[in-house]
Amino acid sequence: MSIRVTVWNEFRHERNNPQVTSVYPEGIHEALRSGLSAYGFTIGTATLDEPQHGLTEEVLNSTDVLIWWGHQAHDEVDDAIVQRVQDRVLNGMGLIVLHSGHYSKIFKRLMGTSCALKWREADEKERLWVVKPTHPIAAGLPEYFELEQEEMYGEFFDIPDPDELVLVSWFEGGEVFRSGVTYSRGLGKIFYFRPGHETYPTYYREPVVRVIANAVNWAADERGVAPFYGNAQPLEKISRKVNE
Repeated sequence: MSIRVTVWNEFRHERNNPQVTSVYPEGIHEALRSGLSAYGFTIGTATLDEPQHGLTEEVLNSTDVLIWWGHQAHDEVDDAIVQRVQDRVLNGMGLIVLHSGHYSKIFKRLMGTSCALKWREADEKERLWVVKPTHPIAAGLPEYFELEQEEMYGEFFDIPDPDELVLVSWFEGGEVFRSGVTYSRGLGKIFYFRPGHETYPTYYREPVVRVIANAVNWAADERGVAPFYGNAQPLEKISRKVNE
């Protein structure tokens, strides 16, 4: 059975900014679906302005990995939907958060920090270095790859220390950034991946799509037996000594 992926996108910039429309005429979610389709996933999409933001219980319960892109409307995401997504992550759904999704309600809730950073839009080059080449998310990648134009994100990035640091970016203006980090929350695996400013064709780039596809495979890997919580019956006979 193929991995079931849902790509969530605000789908606002593409409808109100002609520059973004020219890059992603059908939306960032459709560009991601097209690029990832070569990897054999079963892919659906959901957007902010759909009922329940497209993230009904039925959709989430049939999703192995959720990909999240948001930017200008983080506050419009209903808290009940955020809780629904969090519950699914804690119960084993993978979550991949892209670019400005670092400020999304779901990512900040799962991280427990501000997730703040410094940024700059200057059409500058980004070089992404693979710093953990043995990690499954790095499979098939070169030592580094470059994006000729991207928005700069710079440290300090206010996130918890990641479980694993897979990619580090260097920018033409001099900053560096932890651009590919992993976490586990409950039974769920989380990957944050930095590139993807809406005015650049980043999500058409093969190395970028490869990272996301690798992350989907990693986040969907089988878990062990789900833990049991609550009052537990003993596995062995308990001998009780009575004080004389």
